[in-house]
Amino acid sequence: MMVVGFLGCYGAIQESQCLLGTFFACLVILFACEVAAGIWGFMHKDTVSKEMINFYDSVYDKGMTDSLSMDKNKEQAAATVLKVFHETLSCCGKGQGTAILTSITDRLGITDICPKNHLQTSCHQRIEELFSDKIYLIGIAALVVAVIMIFEMIFSMVLCCGIRNSPVY
Repeated sequence: MMVVGFLGCYGAIQESQCLLGTFFACLVILFACEVAAGIWGFMHKDTVSKEMINFYDSVYDKGMTDSLSMDKNKEQAAATVLKVFHETLSCCGKGQGTAILTSITDRLGITDICPKNHLQTSCHQRIEELFSDKIYLIGIAALVVAVIMIFEMIFSMVLCCGIRNSPVY
């Protein structure tokens, strides 16, 4: 992305048709990739949801193992990722049983990975809700990015054509 931004900025400063044309081509490729990814994501949202749940399960198992180990010098990356998951989604645990177990270990001071006010909400349920109920928010964000990219493409072509028709050269 930095290279694409550099092509656009430097091409505009130097008034270079070649750099602006390359910038436009990169934007077209990125736009096509964004549209393809959006279509694929919408068509396979159930698969993406299941993969996210599988990723959460693996992080949960690793994070709980790291949190319950007596070696506090051990890297706590998985536990940190797990805590971010829980705080972002306002949930705790894989299901009701693990939520209760995690809340007990949190209250005893053994672990500290769940938000205090969301101990009974399953993260599996929250992830499924995110991909089923909140999919429109992801679509709106993608649409905003697409509109911005269209304006970038229009302005880069206008600038490129303006440079070509300029009597200065």
